[in-house]
Amino acid sequence: MTSGEDTTTRPPEGHWQSVSNDWAADKQAFSVPWGKLMMWIFLLSDTFIFGIFLTGYMSVRMSTVEAWPNPSEVFALEIAGTHLPLILIAIMTFVLITSSGTMAMAVNFAHQKNRKNTVIFMALTALLGASFVGMQAFEWSKLISEGVRPWSNPMGAPQFGASFFMITGFHGMHVSIGVIYLAVIAAKVHKGHYDQHYDKGSHNIVEITGLYWHFVDLVWVFIFALFYLW
Repeated sequence: MTSGEDTTTRPPEGHWQSVSNDWAADKQAFSVPWGKLMMWIFLLSDTFIFGIFLTGYMSVRMSTVEAWPNPSEVFALEIAGTHLPLILIAIMTFVLITSSGTMAMAVNFAHQKNRKNTVIFMALTALLGASFVGMQAFEWSKLISEGVRPWSNPMGAPQFGASFFMITGFHGMHVSIGVIYLAVIAAKVHKGHYDQHYDKGSHNIVEITGLYWHFVDLVWVFIFALFYLW
């Protein structure tokens, strides 16, 4: 070493060899289960798809030359003679946000190894998700009965129908899959499948399920803001 060499920035002896050892020979560099990592990668790819759909919707909305239907009127309901704008959408949003809370409770009980409460809150989450899908089916049937189609719309811009059915349908498909996913995992947790076959118990798979469900809820917040409130 020369007299003028700066040693403060040099790595410690064997530093790079240690890094090489950590990343070589098929070792796990980070303490993240593969199932959770794969779910994060899947959700990242899904984020791009939803982002493209919503960006396309905003582009169509701003470029159309025909009047865009007013969501407050299109999605209004008459209940007991009272005109209630967006009442169904508000209930759907409340149900889905509530399901995020029940899913968080399920994850919490899974960490506590409380199998009974984990299953109860996962089942409750699935029930809320199924309720959301049921209300969305009613919303679809109402608009279809009023003549809205993916290629036409008697209320204004024809792109409205295509945007509505594509975006809400894709999200509704995710919620439906999530309900089935929750039901299957809850049944396995109830039977003690993960406690018998995995050292970490059931909390890992419940966390992974929760990641998917919270993503579905978060996407709905953007759909609600951009499609129903704009």
